[in-house]
Amino acid sequence: MNKARSLTGLSAVFEPRSIAVVGASSDPQKTGGRPIHMLLKHGYKGGILPVNPKVDEVQGLKAYADLGALPQVPDLVLILVPGAAAVAVLENAAKLGVGAAIVLSAGFAENGPDGEALQAPITALADASGMRIVGPNCLGSVSVANCAIGTFSIALEKEMPRAGGISIASQSGNVGSVTLAGLRREGAGIARFIATGNEADIQAADAVEWMAQDDATRVILLVLETCRDGARLTRALTKAREAGKPVVVMKIGTSEAGQKAALSHTGGLAGSDRVFDAVFDRYGAVRVQSLEELVEVGVALETMGTRRIGADPSAAMVAASGGFGVMMADSAAANGIAVNPLTEATQARIKERLPLASAVNPIDATAQMSANPDILEHLVDAALSDPENSTVCLMLAMGMGLPRLRSVYTEALKKVSAAHPDKALVATIGGPQDAIAELRALGIVCFSTIDATMRGIAALAQADALRDTKMVAVEDVSPAPLMAGAERNEATAKAALRAAGLPFAEDAVVTTGEEAAQAAARIGGKLAMKILSPDILHKSDIGGVELNISGEAGAKAAFKRLVISVELFKPEARIDGVIMAPMTSGGTELILGTTQDPTFGPVIMVGLGGVFTEVFEDTALALAPVTADEAERMVRSLRAFALLDGARGRPKADLATLTQAIVDLSRFAVTHAADVAEIDINPILVRGEGNGAVALDALIVTKETNAVEAAE
Repeated sequence: MNKARSLTGLSAVFEPRSIAVVGASSDPQKTGGRPIHMLLKHGYKGGILPVNPKVDEVQGLKAYADLGALPQVPDLVLILVPGAAAVAVLENAAKLGVGAAIVLSAGFAENGPDGEALQAPITALADASGMRIVGPNCLGSVSVANCAIGTFSIALEKEMPRAGGISIASQSGNVGSVTLAGLRREGAGIARFIATGNEADIQAADAVEWMAQDDATRVILLVLETCRDGARLTRALTKAREAGKPVVVMKIGTSEAGQKAALSHTGGLAGSDRVFDAVFDRYGAVRVQSLEELVEVGVALETMGTRRIGADPSAAMVAASGGFGVMMADSAAANGIAVNPLTEATQARIKERLPLASAVNPIDATAQMSANPDILEHLVDAALSDPENSTVCLMLAMGMGLPRLRSVYTEALKKVSAAHPDKALVATIGGPQDAIAELRALGIVCFSTIDATMRGIAALAQADALRDTKMVAVEDVSPAPLMAGAERNEATAKAALRAAGLPFAEDAVVTTGEEAAQAAARIGGKLAMKILSPDILHKSDIGGVELNISGEAGAKAAFKRLVISVELFKPEARIDGVIMAPMTSGGTELILGTTQDPTFGPVIMVGLGGVFTEVFEDTALALAPVTADEAERMVRSLRAFALLDGARGRPKADLATLTQAIVDLSRFAVTHAADVAEIDINPILVRGEGNGAVALDALIVTKETNAVEAAE
């Protein structure tokens, strides 16, 4: 067996007909006692089989000495015994034909080398037997509708969540458990929960793939600390997108501390967390930045149902205070949400009932919204009917806490929500909780604060955009070895990349001052001269670049200065010669590059280039290879895109040539992924529309070079 095996075993985790608990305790406060206590308390209908050789009965149920003594082979085994004893139980379970096991006990890979050695047989057993294993060191699983509880989490001690359509897959047990508690506090309906822990076998990605096929799941919340298998994650996200089930991801551990020192500019800028952004962008997941946002966006997606905000979000704001309206508009702008003026007809309709109201957008309903609460229906209906904005955002600061206003507001919102079944109505409301539940039951999305509302609308719009966008058909690029010696210096790197279609100017390589003088006479004009050495990656750092050189004498003198600079600042460096090329000006300097992510493979980057690359850090990343459309989206996402789009009278840049260069470089990186670690093309000078682009410098770093540098 291997990692591509069937997901059938996960059905045994979520839909077990019987559950054995190894290490069962009669004390419901202990970890060995809580699963049985909660299974009994919440009414699980399947068989509950305690395993404990020291007692005859556990919490009123007959206990058994071991798995072999059970009256039936259980679908699911919960293991709460430690270390080697847990591995022995797993081996016995596999021999009996158990469908799945959850190792809730700790003491494995999280404890260092000895724990890793103890965990390795678990992975081997899952591979060999086909029995699916969750954990070890995990918080297990919950399936709400059938009360199949495979956890000792205290989140379920008092009550089960309401059954619904939100499922959670989390690597972290505590973060997943708090997410579960947060959803329950919001009154959300939950389908499945799983915390995968050390992931010796089942990964969070496997759970997402299973949930994508699960009829009970409509929205998937994913909490990731890392990714152990990029292909499994991208396959799972693809399955969820194909099934029309939005995946909301909170990726924790975003710091770049501890990453290796990169050998090129690209390696330093393409941090691993940004690669996750590229993965989520291509495969259709909505990323959020906090636990609170994960819960609120998940609940919002479930509440929305078939309503839409649209890929290009805009909102009409309705508030009883001009101050709230301004705050809403400010937060909308900060989150990329347009606040478009209402049509004159809609403004006239509002003014008809509220002559003193500001009806442009935001709509200041004044205190009349409270004094005459029936006005709310008129305002919200007018705003929802207006074609200029994709949604309506309503500030309910305090009114829903007053019985006098709550009943009128709720009835009004019920009518307008029913009258506009395809349009999203979003409310900012901090409570009371039962009022929020009423509004959500009407299909009205609720957020607790103004900023949470606008972040939420942006996330919902992203989910809509993903639904509307076809998945990228990733090109199948055949691998090939890198041309021998391509990484040695700038000239060899340029030759290899030029052959792949990258636009480099013609140049000359010289090894003596006399040859430099002859090349200067042949090329003519002003020249750039740069040292060539396999030991010098960034030439300007050691005085290895001479610019605006002209004439034979000037070239000969510049050659001598370059050689002397190397002898002074890096005397051990091997010198292959000097590369000479005409000085080039005009256009916008960008950087193109690639790096190898250890999980997801080659990544392509474009950004503002030249000597200020690291200063501005204005870059965009995507998984390689990219299509021309993806390449153009990368370029348009740059803060500096205005420089390419005709800002301040500049000519518009030749985007067609630039995007083709990005595509060609991405293919090159995938073709030679077995050899190439990093590539820098800095700068590439992008000229005006129709005038192309020219790359002025290139660096290829091989994996072998990286390995040598790391060893040193």
